[in-house]
Amino acid sequence: MVVGILKEPEFDRRVALLPENTKTLNDLKVEVILEKDSGLRSFFNDKSYEEVGCKIEKREKVLSDSDLLISINPLTDKEYGKLKPKQSILTAYSPLINNELVKLFVDNDITTFSMDMVPRTTRAQSMDILSSMATVAGYKAVLEAANHLPSFFPMFMTAAGTIRPSKVLVLGAGVAGLQAIATARKLGAVVEAFDVRSAVKEEVQSLGGKFIEVEGAKDDKGAGGYAVEQTEEYKQKQQQLIQEHAKKANVVITTAQIPGRKAPVLITKDTVENMLPGSVIVDLAASTGGNCELTKNNEVVEVNHVKIIGNSNFPSEIPSDASKMYGNNIINFMKLIIDDEGNLKLDFDDEIVAGTCITHNKEIINERVKSNS
Repeated sequence: MVVGILKEPEFDRRVALLPENTKTLNDLKVEVILEKDSGLRSFFNDKSYEEVGCKIEKREKVLSDSDLLISINPLTDKEYGKLKPKQSILTAYSPLINNELVKLFVDNDITTFSMDMVPRTTRAQSMDILSSMATVAGYKAVLEAANHLPSFFPMFMTAAGTIRPSKVLVLGAGVAGLQAIATARKLGAVVEAFDVRSAVKEEVQSLGGKFIEVEGAKDDKGAGGYAVEQTEEYKQKQQQLIQEHAKKANVVITTAQIPGRKAPVLITKDTVENMLPGSVIVDLAASTGGNCELTKNNEVVEVNHVKIIGNSNFPSEIPSDASKMYGNNIINFMKLIIDDEGNLKLDFDDEIVAGTCITHNKEIINERVKSNS
């Protein structure tokens, strides 16, 4: 089997696989070809790939000669139309909302795997790109907030007087939120966190954060680690409590997202207008509408002396380590779908394979996508 690694678009400095990952594929009897300069923006040149047995080709050659194409971001619509029947793609293309793309793959007999659909189980943790990239995003969000904040994060006791520590409010205590809490605490801030999932309370507290609890949350035990849609009564209580805490915060970091849905609005225009002058909001849900009502994706806007940073692409800003984590996720998954001879072998009795494979043999494999189409 020939695996092709594609160069990411200009907005993304990561690469799907590092040289160390391609060496692992060679050990699995898989031939690897790389689009020229794919790793350059992650600080890995073509020579570093050639040294581990990878061939360097132009994009058109990679697209035409690969049995399995690997990328972080989806291909262009024009490129999808040029794919051959039985060709396979391993990327992350949000199949729950891209129904037309799923239909195209079915009609053209393309086998697709979407890494954002890896089941969130203990066994699949080493393959979970959402968790690994959320770790990067949560860390980077705090650093970005610190850069924009007009005051220190930690408390200082100096001859010039005492500086009070900044107050940080983290909305959503998933992987990104927990990493944000840990990083903000390391920088010396006082941290509060909110999440509809009561199960994360102990994790927040273990990192030194204070957990803000709203009574009456809908049970989330069957949601596979994701947040679930809440009742209107709960949302009103939630909004009131969040506004009270946001008014006193210097930094608010929002991370709440629901797969296949628009991000819930947690910070309203009214909340922003009542926040402290000079405070900062970093919205990690910007690409799905934002948790702040005033967020603009990939922009920094200022309202009433409050900066709102809409950024869903923080992993690209730490390209070396983000690529390393992503590549390890890919390799761990590929070990499940490659046989002893280096060929593709799909075992749909394996919940990870069945959950990550979206289309195969002109059928939709993933049950969630099937019920959504």
